Amino acid sequence: MRLVVHNMLQCHVKGCVSNNFPLQLLDVELEIQEIEFNPRFLQNMLPRLDWRAFVTTAAQIGITSLPQDLPEVFDEDFLKKLHRILFETHIVQGKMICANCSHEYPVKDGIPNMLLSEDEA
Repeated sequence: MRLVVHNMLQCHVKGCVSNNFPLQLLDVELEIQEIEFNPRFLQNMLPRLDWRAFVTTAAQIGITSLPQDLPEVFDEDFLKKLHRILFETHIVQGKMICANCSHEYPVKDGIPNMLLSEDEA
């Protein structure tokens, strides 16, 4: 699961409507999978990205080089670094945990399991 995907996921447990995003990462195994750099696609994705959540998530996996606020102007070095983190960094194994209700969503073989049991939905 790419970090860009993680930035779009939130807890869906019934009644869990606050502090349910971003899901916290725990015991993750990461892998870098290189893909072609496409600056135009990346720039088009940035308005859809919750930057503060992304910075928080990156820090949880040891990436602390991102600025707290999204720059207004992007140079190529910044875009390449961002591309590496957003699109090439994959969560292969681990857990995503809701900060509100503590529900755990496992990630196995790069696939997040967001299914809920009947009593949770």
